[in-house]
Amino acid sequence: MTWLASIRIALRALRVNKLRSTLTMLGIIIGVAAVITMIAVGAGAQARVEEQIKGLGTNLIILFPGSVTAGGVRMGAGSRSSLTEDDAYAIQREIPRVQAAAPTLRGTGQVVAGSNNWSTVFYGVTPEYFEARNWAVATGKMFDAADLTGSGKVALLGETVARSLFGDADPIGQVIRIRKVPFTVIGTLEPKGQNLMGQDQDDVVLMPISTARNRVLGGTQAKQRSVGSVSIKVRDGEDMKEVEDQMRSLLRQRHRIQAGQEDDFSLRNLSEVLAAREESSRIMTLLLAAIASVSLLVGGIGIMNIMLVSVTERTREIGLRMAVGARARDILSQFLVEAVTLALIGGLLGIMLGLGGSFAIAQLADWRVELRPDAVLLAVSFAAAIGVFFGFYPARKASRLLPIEALRYE
Repeated sequence: MTWLASIRIALRALRVNKLRSTLTMLGIIIGVAAVITMIAVGAGAQARVEEQIKGLGTNLIILFPGSVTAGGVRMGAGSRSSLTEDDAYAIQREIPRVQAAAPTLRGTGQVVAGSNNWSTVFYGVTPEYFEARNWAVATGKMFDAADLTGSGKVALLGETVARSLFGDADPIGQVIRIRKVPFTVIGTLEPKGQNLMGQDQDDVVLMPISTARNRVLGGTQAKQRSVGSVSIKVRDGEDMKEVEDQMRSLLRQRHRIQAGQEDDFSLRNLSEVLAAREESSRIMTLLLAAIASVSLLVGGIGIMNIMLVSVTERTREIGLRMAVGARARDILSQFLVEAVTLALIGGLLGIMLGLGGSFAIAQLADWRVELRPDAVLLAVSFAAAIGVFFGFYPARKASRLLPIEALRYE
């Protein structure tokens, strides 16, 4: 008997008991749908982490000032103005593995443009900041060396600030005021979205660091050339840990810190943080897929149960087929094809349900999902394998029946 004939017989047998066949396939349908949906959700989470890595900048280390202890009370990181622009330039100059070191000053304030205003964060930066953070200019241009040395009153706007102040109008060439200081908008930044803490990275204004220090912030920072942080981009392929050790040694030497004394600065390797988060997302995806696969196993057990019932019900039919010349392998293939057909039909229906479920999650829960063809192929292949595995024992049992006993079965 050919495989095509076996498939026709299997489909005819399944149509005889439609409700039972549907209930049998339900476990496979739910299992395949769950696997596809969970992998889609996990892949979406991984893609989001990868976007955050690109948004923050690759191979990135952030250098922060240290803490101040007064009366036995530690004030926390950043309470001491221990970093200067010269520290950043020394790192870039004396450590060849560093591609860019960008000192940064941070402030907050109300930005006013005509009758509109917006409370936001502004940063005083150098041109190296754009390279270190992989941040491109969307429209207009970035400030140049003349703006940096002359404390030019120019600014670049993040997408959120530009939209809040100017709507759909072009902000290039417009004048805004930050702490009563007028700035000319010379460019807008490429959108970056949210960071690891869920904060909007596009809600920002960038200006030359000299302008922020001398014209906006003023005070002691203008005298000390202190900075709030330094963004350091390490060259591709370099050992981040070794670069950290070199920076720590250089800064301790520059700050005259004696052996045994604590650092007056702190280093944060964002690449390690993001890599750990990406790995946790990958493990979570595998865990969700493994949990969803339990439904497939339950569906497989259901297939075995129904096939055993089917063998019992059709014992006389099996005896009749053997009596007219059917071989044991024909009976084996017939019931095996029937089990695999159940699993495959359930798998195809599960694919449609999984795609629909993924789309529903993306729309209703506003989660990012990423459908992967390999996940669909994996789920269907697993369903077919379950059909073979759980269908083999009933099929083998049917093929080993003795014709005379099968014909006499009541």
